[in-house]
Amino acid sequence: MALLEVEDLRVRFDSFAHSFEALRGLSFTIEAGSVFSLVGESGCGKSICAKAILGLLPPPGRITEGSIRLSGRELRGLPEADFRRIRGDSISMIFQEPMTSLNPVLTTGLQVAEALIQHRGLSRAQALDQAVDLFRQVGIASPETRIREYPHQLSGGMRQRVMIAMALACSPKLLLADEPTTALDVTIQGQILRLMRDLTQEQGTGLLLITHDLGVVAQMADSVGVMYAGSLVECAPVEALLDGALHPYAAGLVRSAPDKDSMKLDRLPAIPGTVPPLHLLPEGCAFAPRCPKVMDRCAALPPRTEVRPGHTVSCWLY
Repeated sequence: MALLEVEDLRVRFDSFAHSFEALRGLSFTIEAGSVFSLVGESGCGKSICAKAILGLLPPPGRITEGSIRLSGRELRGLPEADFRRIRGDSISMIFQEPMTSLNPVLTTGLQVAEALIQHRGLSRAQALDQAVDLFRQVGIASPETRIREYPHQLSGGMRQRVMIAMALACSPKLLLADEPTTALDVTIQGQILRLMRDLTQEQGTGLLLITHDLGVVAQMADSVGVMYAGSLVECAPVEALLDGALHPYAAGLVRSAPDKDSMKLDRLPAIPGTVPPLHLLPEGCAFAPRCPKVMDRCAALPPRTEVRPGHTVSCWLY
């Protein structure tokens, strides 16, 4: 049984100004101990997917169709009280910017200890002792001192390590990471990514990694899903996608990623055009207005086709 199963997930936002689908039929699975990455341009729905899994969709967003199962348990429609017991325990999240996610008036140790007090019933002293061990596990030097410090006293890399310690405190089955290294320099980024990969493998935790950086995907992921305008256009093992992406949008993303050969060029190849607003998507394939291989039949929505085991694409070319 897969750890996380997302099937035909649809999320809709209805407001006075516009009504649109932010997620349009997402389906993917994550196995225990594996890393699945969602990639795509800003606004394609990656973060909305994570919030839907956590039951934290901002209003007026709502799930209209589909299923989200964690170890076989359906999460869609769970009462908020049940979700509170799951968040921070079975599912944890590492947010993009730790400085805005950490509480500035609480010490870092107390913030990590909070999940242990709430979900494991530990006393404050016991939870703080365990927070020291967690700080040491994620590579924070002098953890006995650091647990008494406030977020503003730590560097960006240290704050992100605190976020990871907080997320791992209760040994979750599933870890969601939304652009976890965007605000960090390259050296610290590499350290944090290696740490996340090692910890997920050691603990058998499934990791959903949300990013727009294909370099991070190549380093971290076992499989990858490419999103465009709320839809999953291609899903494949990471090597298969980076070596031979099939969907024209996915292939364009791979071509536009910098590598040693692209350093010889004045400009990187770019995908022409822009993503249309979600309330103004064309009928059929949303990428058709920008696609170099557009056909008449692209006016209809393409089916999801499995071209080989574990590799699916939504395109009339296949």
